Amino acid sequence: MAYAVFLNASFLLVMCSFMIIHFHTPQTEVVVVTKISAFGSSNEQECESLASLDDFKAKCLYLKSNDPCAPQGYIDYLYLFYCQIGSYPSLGYTLLFLWLLILFYLLANTTSQYFCPSLESMSKLLRLSPTIAGVTLLSLGNGACDVFSSLVSFQGSGTRSIGFNTVLGGVSFVSCVVVGTVSIAVRQKRVQIDKSAFLRDVYSLLLVLFTLFGILIFGKINVLGAVAFTMMYAVYVAIAYVSSTRCDQGGDAAETGGVGCGNGLNLPLLVGVKKEAIDCEENGGEEYGLNEEKYCCCMRYLMCKVPLYVLEMPLYMPRRLTIPVVSEERWSKVYAVFSVILAPLLMSFLWSSTYNGNSFFSKNLIVYGIGLLVGSILGVTAYFTTKKVGPPKKFLFGWLAGGFVMSVTWSYIIAQELVGLLVSIGYICGISPSILGLTVMAWGNSIGDLMTNLTMALNGGPEGAQVAISGCYAAPIFNILIGLGLSLVTTTWSEYPQHVVIPTDPYLLETMVFLVVGLVWALLVLIKRDMKLDTVLGGGLLFLYFLSLFSRLIHTEGHSNSLIL
Repeated sequence: MAYAVFLNASFLLVMCSFMIIHFHTPQTEVVVVTKISAFGSSNEQECESLASLDDFKAKCLYLKSNDPCAPQGYIDYLYLFYCQIGSYPSLGYTLLFLWLLILFYLLANTTSQYFCPSLESMSKLLRLSPTIAGVTLLSLGNGACDVFSSLVSFQGSGTRSIGFNTVLGGVSFVSCVVVGTVSIAVRQKRVQIDKSAFLRDVYSLLLVLFTLFGILIFGKINVLGAVAFTMMYAVYVAIAYVSSTRCDQGGDAAETGGVGCGNGLNLPLLVGVKKEAIDCEENGGEEYGLNEEKYCCCMRYLMCKVPLYVLEMPLYMPRRLTIPVVSEERWSKVYAVFSVILAPLLMSFLWSSTYNGNSFFSKNLIVYGIGLLVGSILGVTAYFTTKKVGPPKKFLFGWLAGGFVMSVTWSYIIAQELVGLLVSIGYICGISPSILGLTVMAWGNSIGDLMTNLTMALNGGPEGAQVAISGCYAAPIFNILIGLGLSLVTTTWSEYPQHVVIPTDPYLLETMVFLVVGLVWALLVLIKRDMKLDTVLGGGLLFLYFLSLFSRLIHTEGHSNSLIL
């Protein structure tokens, strides 16, 4: 709660600062820009020459005479920093840092509060088996941030290296830091994980990494190759399903309480969420009038209600009013009706800003009209077919599908802005965007996995530790094959029948080598030590990760110095 309040306050501070700076500067150019076409719109070489200019005035003039260097997103951060906050660089760095935290929070919060509940409800509605739900919907829920970030980064030809580094940086963080931390945390419990599930996941991840290594070495890929690479995940799902079925038939799952054969993935997407923490806010404190202690709690709630709502609304309301939510705990007919009305309008705005051309009043106005018409029809239908007491029972799949689509839309918007901000920070600070993807982006997307898996391992007993370790190897497979795979499919499809050239990055191959060494280390140590998690495994993985990161930073610094000389 305190972290959310801090971020909401930071959001208001950033917005107020931007408005004050904007209205007190003589420049009249518009800061917020429409989405630029995907391919060929970024000239990385021209943007790199920005660092050679002397002061912020020269850089501002350079930006005014050239296309934006970071096309992703709706805000031109370089113009903001050099042309409107150029006289106050410390303020500029502070605002960009706060905005970076806000975007990370929004991406994670959208995934956990809207995206994952939709997936969980759809899994129950479709009656998916625990194994299929675990390796598909659970992995999608855990890896959504990486997938969206990868898809966005591949929309610009000069930022594709960010996509590779973000995904592989997240895989390295999860398979080394998260597994290492969990192993050290449960070392005294002598937890023994299932061997068959571990070998299946690690061997599958090694095969995926070797395939990706071949693609990077070859240097180019076409549509068929990208589709084949993505379809490897279907093969992994089939193998997981067959192995789980054989395990259940053999009776192992019954003997081990579901831990054996990796069947411990039968857990909800939102693990360990405590409803009590939000009861007072969700119910308006109505249920706390039974005794003095609860009465005081309610009074404190009422005293904090107005300022908290003021801080929360800028980040909460836009998503709540456009993403349909049909869960029992968060159902509201008012929000539901507004969400189905405003969601088509938001989609119309995004379509218009993406494909905006010269004939605005002829085409885009029609798009807005269609969005308004569809939203009005859906709003009237929702008003007369829903009740205040609970979510609808009929047409539930349509509501869930709408929530899924809009949560994906918001996640994509936020990831798009996040990638654009990271690229701009790279140019401003003289840091390679690929390094920011390997570190900042990967850490921001994976820190939730660390907290969730660590909590699960500490509080869930042997089964919780099994699920945590299984997720640390199943989720990276999903992130690589689906995150990078779909990114390659969309990129190759847009440039069909030509091949897509993969950016040459020898340091990326080095990261993959360290990643493979970490997997081999986990294999050898666990098999040698009877599949028990301990300090040897965890310490070795943490050492390899920080050694890999240190080596990458040293090489990048040396490369930057050679360019300067």
